[in-house]
Amino acid sequence: MSGNSARVQAIQNITNHKPVAVEKPETLSKIWACDVFNLATMEQCLSKNAFKAIKKTVTTGAPLEPATADIVAAAMKEWAQQKGVKFFSHIFYPMTNLTAEKHDGFIITTPEGHAITEFTGSLLIKGEPDGSSFPNGSIRMTNAARGYTAWDPTSPPYIMQTDNGATLMIPSVFMSWTGEALDKKIPLLRSNRALNKAGRRVLELMGETDIAPIAASCGAEQEYFLVDANFANQRPDLLFAGRTLFGAPPAKGQQFDDHYFGAIPARVQVFMQDLEDKLYRLGIPAKTHHNEVAPGQFEIAPYYESANIAADHQQLMMTLMKATAKKHGFLCLLHEKPFAGVNGSGKHVNWSVGNATQGNLLDPGKTPHDNLNFLLFCGAVIRGVHKFGPLLRAAIASAANDHRLGANEAPPAILSVYLGDQLERVYADIQAGKIATSKKSGVMDLGLSEILTFERDPGDRNRTSPFAFTGNRFEFRAVGASQSVSGPLVTMNTMLADSLDWVADKLEAAIKGGLERPAAVIAVLKELMELHGNVVFGGDGYSSEWHQAAVDERGLKNIPNTADALPALREQSVKELFEKTGVLSPVELESRFEVYAEQYILSIEVEAKLVVDIAKTQLYPAATKYLAELSSTVNGLSSLGIKLDNTTASLIADKTNGMMAAVSKLSAALTQHDFDSIEAHMQFCAKDIRPLMDEVRAYADALEMEVADEHWPLPKYFEMLFIR
Repeated sequence: MSGNSARVQAIQNITNHKPVAVEKPETLSKIWACDVFNLATMEQCLSKNAFKAIKKTVTTGAPLEPATADIVAAAMKEWAQQKGVKFFSHIFYPMTNLTAEKHDGFIITTPEGHAITEFTGSLLIKGEPDGSSFPNGSIRMTNAARGYTAWDPTSPPYIMQTDNGATLMIPSVFMSWTGEALDKKIPLLRSNRALNKAGRRVLELMGETDIAPIAASCGAEQEYFLVDANFANQRPDLLFAGRTLFGAPPAKGQQFDDHYFGAIPARVQVFMQDLEDKLYRLGIPAKTHHNEVAPGQFEIAPYYESANIAADHQQLMMTLMKATAKKHGFLCLLHEKPFAGVNGSGKHVNWSVGNATQGNLLDPGKTPHDNLNFLLFCGAVIRGVHKFGPLLRAAIASAANDHRLGANEAPPAILSVYLGDQLERVYADIQAGKIATSKKSGVMDLGLSEILTFERDPGDRNRTSPFAFTGNRFEFRAVGASQSVSGPLVTMNTMLADSLDWVADKLEAAIKGGLERPAAVIAVLKELMELHGNVVFGGDGYSSEWHQAAVDERGLKNIPNTADALPALREQSVKELFEKTGVLSPVELESRFEVYAEQYILSIEVEAKLVVDIAKTQLYPAATKYLAELSSTVNGLSSLGIKLDNTTASLIADKTNGMMAAVSKLSAALTQHDFDSIEAHMQFCAKDIRPLMDEVRAYADALEMEVADEHWPLPKYFEMLFIR
């Protein structure tokens, strides 16, 4: 195998790589949540009264007395110090899709010069980072920078173990001095509160009397790529943009469908084992791992948890994935489309709603047509997706996710709901005024005596749907791999709370009008489906016929990119939705628009600058050096009377000139900054900058196929995707 010296050395390093030694894994019962200060640990460390108080706060959201906070803080400190911890940190979740932390010691000094440890309730409850240095949408400025973190008792503290020591991490909210949410956790907690309030209204009207707090649950399937660090460190685009801005397709990609669910490479298996041991110690219920569709792509999926804890665990999981991959000589790529021509990575968010008394309210049971609570809650989801589809699209909008949505592995940018044959028929019957029934799913019998029969699911699985019902939950498939799940969860919870309030108003009026409860439910659902049934679609979401019918006949919106999606956050209906549910104030909502718009613009500008830099300083020199060699060879042979076809040289010269002309146009475009609005700037990035980047890439990728391998400076797709 040829290649330039750096690439050859990288391959040799990988070939001679010795797997990182991983200790024999402990049993799950021994390590599970051993580094988490959860209720089980608190029960051992606290007095009965203190434990009773903190448990009530965790399970119901009841306020905690300051005196109890002091007791909890003292017990937390003692527990952590027994595990070798010297520092603590409020960990919080700013609008960056990443985490933030400031470490403090337990130490204070005395007048006599001694050092003692201290950790009071006030230190546990409140911290103070700079509010202006994080994305904030003009809520905080340098001359008004104060921000606060505050302990979230409903998410358990944990110990983060690293080679450099252990730190007690305290999940927290992050707010400005003036009280606005600067993070992703506060809106999520508020959305759960709104969902609980609206859900209780519906259940009370349905005659339920014992109603535990209602909350959302989440299980997020995390896809990712692993690339050997020897290759990744030679790719500035991977290091700074998270994706390859150049790269010709290899002869073999994923066309054989041989990687999906295939045997996991031994080195990757060691990484997975190491990662999952770390996750189990932190109480993160990683349940499934496997090869994904694209070569070099994998997936890990946790079991379901309450939405708030699941969101915290998702952020922690991404941090641990990157750190553990580095330990094993990999770069973990969470970008939504790190390689062109093969599948990108999503984070399918499985979302449901329920409580301890009524159970999962999105579980239809054996006879969904008789399960009135389910029909109302599922109907409310249908209304929410139809009414706030553009908002859902905005919730998963990013420069990275734009590359993925609508491709063969990801749902289209038209928000629709898939229910499956059984449920779709039930709601269609209700809309038509018929008595709703549901057919049985039947038994799967292959006619082979050695294969046991089993009951078939009532509906098929539709991988082209962005919002699909999958048995007892909805799967929001359009969420990107690098994104925090908090934004989508906030949106889903809030739209459902709004729809449940609408259902409650209609149901209350129908019952007061004299209808019996079952008849009232059917009447409400009939009206709901007449208004919002257009969003239900069970066909091929990739087909051109659906794209046309969705827009022209059903009135749905096709929103292909972030520049078109984010303005939904400024729509009056969206402002009213968040304000009346108490999830986001108009100021907080506007700040999110500004932050996400700026992130979109900056992401594209960084990529464009990398395209210019790599093309000028690496690809152009490689192409011209090879041209010089070809010219020397042709001239030398010509002097001997041997005529050599110069087609290749001419082609390389044309592609090189074309690439540099496109680079010049892209460089000129990057100097433009006179935009009337941030919306105009986003549109310029989407419609001018991105196409120019693609033009440079088209020439560069063509050159990669012509320039001698020994001259090409960047590791190639086949190396990064297949050599590990």
